Parts: sequence; C-alpha cells; structure tokens
Amino acid sequence: MPTTFTFGEMLSARSVIGSTLAELGAEHENLWVITPDIGATLVEFREAFPGRFVDVGLAEQASVGIAAGLAYDGNIPVVSGMLPFLSMRALEQVRTDVCYPNLPVKIIGTHGGLVGNGGSTHYAVEDLALMCALTNMTVTSIGDPLMVGEVIRQSMEMDGPIYIRLAVGKKDMVVYEPGAHTIEIGRGLVPRDGDALTIFTHGTTVAQALEAAERLAAEGIEARVVDMFTLKPIDEALIVESARATGGRFVVLEDHLAYGGLATRIADVVADRGIRLAAFERLGIPQVYAGFGEDEQLRDKHGYGLQATIDAARRAAGASEETR
Repeated sequence: MPTTFTFGEMLSARSVIGSTLAELGAEHENLWVITPDIGATLVEFREAFPGRFVDVGLAEQASVGIAAGLAYDGNIPVVSGMLPFLSMRALEQVRTDVCYPNLPVKIIGTHGGLVGNGGSTHYAVEDLALMCALTNMTVTSIGDPLMVGEVIRQSMEMDGPIYIRLAVGKKDMVVYEPGAHTIEIGRGLVPRDGDALTIFTHGTTVAQALEAAERLAAEGIEARVVDMFTLKPIDEALIVESARATGGRFVVLEDHLAYGGLATRIADVVADRGIRLAAFERLGIPQVYAGFGEDEQLRDKHGYGLQATIDAARRAAGASEETR
C-alpha cells in the first residue's frame, strides 16, 4: 500500500515557531507576539521586532486579553505559551474576548497530551474538548514539526481565532517526507493507505499509529492511517470516504481524554451522517489523572500505547462489514 512518511530525523517544533514568526514579522508589520513568560524560543522575533513583542509574565489571562485588544486595533496577535494554562486558566478570556468577537488571535502552545513528565497539572488533556466547544475557534493538533510553519503561515490569512497544539516541542520526530503532502487547514492527511481498517490520529500519536500500521502489515493487515490534524472544522468527507474504503472499521488514537477529543468529533459525524460501522474503538486517556512518567510509559499504562493500538486494530480488522 502507498506510504508517504519517514522516520529518523528529529527537529524542534519550537525552533520552527521562532523562525517562522520572525519571517512573518517582516512580511506583516501588524504581527505581534505575546507570551506568558515562555519566550525562550521567540528570541528571533523579539530581537528583530522588540516593539511588537510583549512578555506579560506568568499571566495567561492577561496575554489573551492583550492579544484581543491588539486584534481590535487591526493587528495579528500570536500568543505562545504552555497549553495546560492557555486552554484552562485563560479559558474565559479565550471564549469571551477572542471567540465572541471572532478576532484573528493565534494561540500556539506546547505540552499537548501526556508529554513533558510534569504531572497532571502540566498536561493538556482536556484542551481539545474545551477548544472545540468554542464558537468560531479553529482547532489543530500537529504531529510533525515541519508542518507547524505552514499552519502558522496559513493562519495569517484567517479572520477568526485558531488553536495550534504541539507536544513539548524540543525534540520532535519529522514524520513526513518534505513536500509529500499538501497541508491545508481543515483537510486531513493519509500518509498510509490500506483497506482493512482506518486508524485516525493526530499530534503526538501520529508516529505511533504509523508504526502500528507497519507492524500490522507484516501480519497481512493493511491499515489506512489518517492524520486528522484539524479537529475543527473536521474533514467530514475524509471520514465518510474512509468508512467506505475500509469497511466501516475505525480505530481512533489520541493523546487526550478518550471522550471529548477526536473520537467524539468522528462519532458525531458518523451519527449525523447515518454511517453504520462494523467497529469503532477509541484509544485515549481514561477518566484518571495520569501521574508522572515518560509519555510512552504513560500511554502503555493507560491503555493506548503501541501494543494497545495494534490489538485494537486487529479486533477492528476482524469485525464484519456493515457500512452502508
């Protein structure tokens, strides 16, 4: 089956953010960057455009409020910080100051999912459910650092707000061959095709899904992998097409609570479109506070690691086809 991915090269998504914003700052004289004391990777922008860089200190609510004020004045504000706090501590400001007036504020952050070994207070695991619930908000979750720059560039032309979720961002795996995919906000990617089942995923678990598919192929199970990096608006056409192509056998893998994230978004499309599935397995964080540990260890502990993904795919592949 066709594959369009690679493994091996590592790159810092934070460095991509910094260099991209510095480039865009030269192109857009109204681009501002605001950070709640998480500005180490924004040095290029800060040095080039000190008059358009604001560090508010540890005050996420203030960073979002300032960004909203700047947007009202015709500027393009980017807020860069840690997502556990931008998505929860500043939720009211995001909802009321940014989403209600539909302002072009870009929220870019790290620590999406069980990454960083910071404990439950420092994991963003409810964030996608919260952001997808907000009117006017576009929601993305990026698994390849090379994609980050393109998503940020496209966001410059958006009228409303966008949420861009990353992992820790210090040492990230480059997943895709450069130029292999057209990156378009609102459209999913299919880095590996197959007809036995579809594994939907996003962000930190994309590489794991692809590794699982490779191991399944050795058993004769050809899995399609869909990187649904935009959760809202979700690519409904790709969900429908995948149900037809893989006999209505779905596995959804995500580094987020199992309910409220991508699996819930896909389940809504399935229900609204009247699609009959043969299998639907959701792999994510159960209703627990995950505790400390490396991300791979925590995924294994909580039932959505590599082996759990392979096992779920085997079950789904063995289900009888009922899709209409």
